[in-house]
Amino acid sequence: MVEPTAVSETLYFPAFLRLDGHRVLVIGGGEVALRKVRLLRRSGARVEIVARELHPELAALAASGNIIHLGTDFAAQQLDGCRYAVAATDDAELNGAVAEAAGMRGIYVNVVDDALRSTAVTPAIVDRAPLMVAISSGGAAPVLVRRLREQIETLLPANLSALARFISQGREVLKGELPVNARRAVWERFLDGPGAEAVLSGDAARGEATLRSLTRQAGQTGEVYLVGAGPGDPDLLTLRALRLMQQADVVLYDRLLSQGVLELVRRDAERVFVGKRRDQHTVPQGEINAELVRRAQAGQRVLRLKGGDPFVFGRGGEEIETLAAHGIPFQVVPGISAANGCAAYAGIPLTHRDYAQACVFVTGHPKADGTLSLPWDSLTRRGQTVVIYMGLGSLSTLCETLMQHGLPADWPAALVEEGTRATQRVIAATLQTLPTQVQQAEVTGTSLVIVGEVVRLRERLQWFGMAAQVPNTR
Repeated sequence: MVEPTAVSETLYFPAFLRLDGHRVLVIGGGEVALRKVRLLRRSGARVEIVARELHPELAALAASGNIIHLGTDFAAQQLDGCRYAVAATDDAELNGAVAEAAGMRGIYVNVVDDALRSTAVTPAIVDRAPLMVAISSGGAAPVLVRRLREQIETLLPANLSALARFISQGREVLKGELPVNARRAVWERFLDGPGAEAVLSGDAARGEATLRSLTRQAGQTGEVYLVGAGPGDPDLLTLRALRLMQQADVVLYDRLLSQGVLELVRRDAERVFVGKRRDQHTVPQGEINAELVRRAQAGQRVLRLKGGDPFVFGRGGEEIETLAAHGIPFQVVPGISAANGCAAYAGIPLTHRDYAQACVFVTGHPKADGTLSLPWDSLTRRGQTVVIYMGLGSLSTLCETLMQHGLPADWPAALVEEGTRATQRVIAATLQTLPTQVQQAEVTGTSLVIVGEVVRLRERLQWFGMAAQVPNTR
């Protein structure tokens, strides 16, 4: 395992510099300097080059007056008045002197192939001006960056520039007609519909007609997206879920959402926490339903983001009943349920031809008086897997009652904590020993209990690299 360097540990702040009309100093006159100058000239920078000799193309640019050639050795005072600097020589000592002088003047400097001395790095660029896509690893993995640029180049239409210019002009028109949320909704519908395709194909007139139509429809009732975010791993999100997460105006989210999933929600979307904890209901369900209606009626696109699947112990049915009663448009996006995700990442198949021909989902959340009302006789049948949601607090009662109704004390059972996440732990035991092992492990995270002979298969099927493991002592 390669130890991380200081470069790979540095987190860069991504930004685009406005250099139009500003002085930029490039030290070096070879092929590397030429590549930098080409990029700088596209930005409109006033480029000055410090070098005794110039690459023929740079010499031609200097002769035509497109750049200024300072045919001297580097001197620190040449940086005075510069907004940006590039050290592009093959002399490491000289590059270091440039970096030091620039730092003393508070000027950002890019030292080619020396990320440690650089205070700015040049990213790989996908150019669809005025649209620019920049990719950087901070100097840690340049080959990977180039590969990603190649992939993105193939994904972006060549005529994307025309679409970007169309939107730029249209934004100025809509500013005086619609509030910001309505404008955003218009543009997202435009991009998802025939308007964008028309502009990309060169038919700007049809694009304008589509934009006018969408503008007239703006301000009407919004929409609710009921989205299942899966059990935690962001990679388990569906493509449709990700698309809706990126276009919502506001997100109402639960406690079970991982930070990695939340980071994929559009950054400027309003975030409202409505999660529930065991024995602590932060926001009553009725208030959540009313808030969904209120915001949609105000014209917002509301993302109701739930852990797992919204229709598996997620009260999604109750929420869309309310929306339907008020005539609110809604979409439902299924998610990978906690049972599916956690079992798979724990190496426990929920069904298996030799062990389990059925699978039952139940909730272990007790009633207000502390009792559990479950169909115990059906849960203790052989040849099936029982998955218990919200069973951590009542685990001892669950295991004891299952044994009282006929399952043997050594019947396989497991608890999966923080399933599918880097912090996942799996405790595989028996009905008799599982409560004690869970208590000893001080489990406090979101958990799922799996009961059945399929748990035994984990011993040879578990594959997910857990950050921490509790050994199987059964």
